[in-house]
Amino acid sequence: MISAAALGHVGPPLYQAQGNYAEAETLNQRSLAILEKALGPEHPDVAQSLENYAALLRKTGRPDEAAEMEVRAKAIRAKNE
Repeated sequence: MISAAALGHVGPPLYQAQGNYAEAETLNQRSLAILEKALGPEHPDVAQSLENYAALLRKTGRPDEAAEMEVRAKAIRAKNE
């Protein structure tokens, strides 16, 4: 069984490399939802997932959405220091 973290760290970059940004985004969304449910919304793995998703959003020309993800990830990291 593939873990949610692996789903979010391996799948999206593969799809991005193939130019399949829609599938990469779907995997990012699924991974994020699973991690939030399983680990809680303040877990460091959630922050990593948000940062990965933000990178995809920036790559696809959606900087405002990316910035929202980055702000949330930064807040999670600050709480876990």
